[in-house]
Amino acid sequence: MKMDNTDIKILRELQKDSRLSIRELSKRVNLSPPSVAERIRKLEDRGVIEGYTIKINEKALGLNIECIIQIDLKNSGFENFKKFIYNHPRVKFCYRIAGHSCILVKLSVESILEIEKFVDSVAALNATTTTNIIFSKVPTDESVEKFFVNI
Repeated sequence: MKMDNTDIKILRELQKDSRLSIRELSKRVNLSPPSVAERIRKLEDRGVIEGYTIKINEKALGLNIECIIQIDLKNSGFENFKKFIYNHPRVKFCYRIAGHSCILVKLSVESILEIEKFVDSVAALNATTTTNIIFSKVPTDESVEKFFVNI
């Protein structure tokens, strides 16, 4: 999709605050409200904007420990694993990957005991795990402009 600087400005402002009104957004990007609304509709129709969301502060909910677990799962157990992981309340993401392991899962938990219970449940599905506790996040540039830089 071809995008101009105004589209990028709209995305940047919505990335900062997806609750902006069309009127406020139009002021920030120096464009009329109907034009901004039409551009947003086109961005949504083309799938550039997939949805609007909130960011939850997990630490405020008592989920102070994060970990990434690498899982080596036997192929015959993948369907049962998918059912287990879909409903697990502490899973932030789960990817099927190529490489040393076949599954990568991130959990946010209250205690190490929760990690242990998760690992035990996965082991019951005929899998082995490697757990990595997260100390801190390394900051990265999450601005929308980075998607439009030629490397």
